[in-house]
Amino acid sequence: MKERSSDLIARDITRSILGGKLKIQEPLQSERDLASHYKVGRPTIREALQKLERDGWTRSRKGMPAVVNDYWKQGNLMTIVTILQHEEDIPDEFIVYMLELRVSITPAYFRDALENNKLKVISLFTPFEDMDDAAVTYAEFDWHIQHGVAMLSPNPIYLLILNSFKDVYIRMAEKYFSESIHRTASRDYYDTLLKWMLDGDFHQAEQTVRDMMETSIRLWKQKMNGGNE
Repeated sequence: MKERSSDLIARDITRSILGGKLKIQEPLQSERDLASHYKVGRPTIREALQKLERDGWTRSRKGMPAVVNDYWKQGNLMTIVTILQHEEDIPDEFIVYMLELRVSITPAYFRDALENNKLKVISLFTPFEDMDDAAVTYAEFDWHIQHGVAMLSPNPIYLLILNSFKDVYIRMAEKYFSESIHRTASRDYYDTLLKWMLDGDFHQAEQTVRDMMETSIRLWKQKMNGGNE
């Protein structure tokens, strides 16, 4: 499907912000000048500016050109998604940030899902035994588990958060699972987690999830530091 002109313009301005051509707190050109630059009508420019503001990149000012936000402090979830979509290669630091986010939310939606849908959660692990030792296989299985468990939680916010990262989640997971030590750690984790779930010990299952999320951060930081703590 052909992209709207306003989306292309918003993307180009976002790229300028990320690349430093447009600085934080710097005003954009006026609507008239932007329309002239992109050779479109002012309504198209207004649509692009509305998208930029909605996604946390700029803020409007009455009677004045929009200004670039400090997007790390004034952005929103879509700001993060857009940053990742602009990256051809997911930065190592972003994987740390995402792993830290998982520590905060994953144990909670696992607990909620187990308390409400134990058998359905366990059934999600059916493909586990037949997995081949490939990064993409582990990445796809991890997404399958995270998305499936979040869907079984009664709190829909968890699923909405995951869905926001759907396009980049597997790319990040593939990069993480490219290390054989990470795949081995995850296989041990799945084995332990399944044991606690089958035993009906939801507290230990939740703690196992939390421990693994923290271990993932430690392993990835080791990789970033060349194998050193």
